[in-house]
Amino acid sequence: MRALLTIAHLTLHEAARRRILTATLIGAVAFLVLYGIGFHFVARNIQQQAGPSALQQRFLLNFLTLAGLYATHFLTLMTAVLLPVDTLSGEIASGVAQTLASKPVRRSDIVLGKWLAFCTVTVAYFVVVAGGVLLLARLLGHFTPPGLAQGLPLMAFEAVVFVSLSLAGGARLSTVTNGIMAFGLYGLAFIGGWVEQVGTMAGNVAAQNVGTVASLIMPTEALWQRAAYYMQPSIMRDLNMTPFSAGSLPSPAMVWYAIGYALLALAWGIRGFRKRAL
Repeated sequence: MRALLTIAHLTLHEAARRRILTATLIGAVAFLVLYGIGFHFVARNIQQQAGPSALQQRFLLNFLTLAGLYATHFLTLMTAVLLPVDTLSGEIASGVAQTLASKPVRRSDIVLGKWLAFCTVTVAYFVVVAGGVLLLARLLGHFTPPGLAQGLPLMAFEAVVFVSLSLAGGARLSTVTNGIMAFGLYGLAFIGGWVEQVGTMAGNVAAQNVGTVASLIMPTEALWQRAAYYMQPSIMRDLNMTPFSAGSLPSPAMVWYAIGYALLALAWGIRGFRKRAL
């Protein structure tokens, strides 16, 4: 355990030294500033109009907040991919991994330490950005979405899934190949999720099955759909009043599948790093 925590500390120190954490924070602040400006003007326009009722205003504010959380979902996943994408493959290529592995440190501790460090960074990034979005919605629109206690943990766990996948790829693939694979799987999940929703609304079973298969290959979009379901008023999600209303709600079994998926990816990464010649 001590070796694992030491690797995690060194990984965080290296990320700080390379100004990765600084760049991540600057990007988060820039997004929140832009989102806050847009939210301010849209919310002010909604409140000044005489047409929308209080209920309609609430629906519009909920949509704006979910749009910000969806952008947070995207930014968090990109951070979860890019932070660890070269941590193993890059260190293997540079010889750093060989130096670490020659010490009395198990290779599994190296992978687990890096996994712990990157999960901590990406989840913290998510907390900062999602918290900023919700704070802006509260201050500027006097609105807080329902179901945050159920939705936010699902969104945070998406980052853990992608960190596990990116580390697993880095243990076996080159940096470029690993990045292409991770982004490809994200694109597959994104398209598959929308195909399933459209197929559900159109009553097309084949399209629904395509989306289900895509969710099994990469379950992050299913986690987002379930999170978005919780963070909407019941009438909005039941009547499909926004693009974030899930026509086909992923079951609780998909959450457990995602947990198993992350653990399996992490175990595959540990096994690959143990067997890879340094």
